[in-house]
Amino acid sequence: MRLLGRWSAVSCRGLTLVELLITVTILGILAGAVLPLAQVSVQRNRELELRRSLRLLRSAIDAYKADFDRAVREQTITADVDETGYPKNLDELVHGVDWGELYPFARKYLRRLPRDPFDRDQLGWGLRGYTDEPDALSWNGKDVYDVYSQSTATALDGSTYNTW
Repeated sequence: MRLLGRWSAVSCRGLTLVELLITVTILGILAGAVLPLAQVSVQRNRELELRRSLRLLRSAIDAYKADFDRAVREQTITADVDETGYPKNLDELVHGVDWGELYPFARKYLRRLPRDPFDRDQLGWGLRGYTDEPDALSWNGKDVYDVYSQSTATALDGSTYNTW
């Protein structure tokens, strides 16, 4: 009896194997439900970054074109007949352009080129010229009228990123 009393006085503080298996199973189910939500959240954030980058680049291209037209109109520069007024490349938006007396300095349109968050192959931005078709995947090499992501991955809405 004393032996029985000794064992009954000691409390069991561990978990049984069944309790441990149930706990691990519940944690696995919760992790399985949370991981896809986290992946969707990461993809959504990258899509927002892509939209912001495209908007920033396209706004800079439009501002460049507006300054070109104004400089030609005010005769601070002379334009060639075949010149469209769009930048020759994206670097002109970063390094700046001297518009004659339109500005007392070389006007810069971007501090740096934004990155494409879906560009895993380091292809850079896809470029379209003024004379290119709206959905062309090749660039005429003369000017930059539009930019697009070169990623063929599928977005959350079912479209591909290179159509944005």
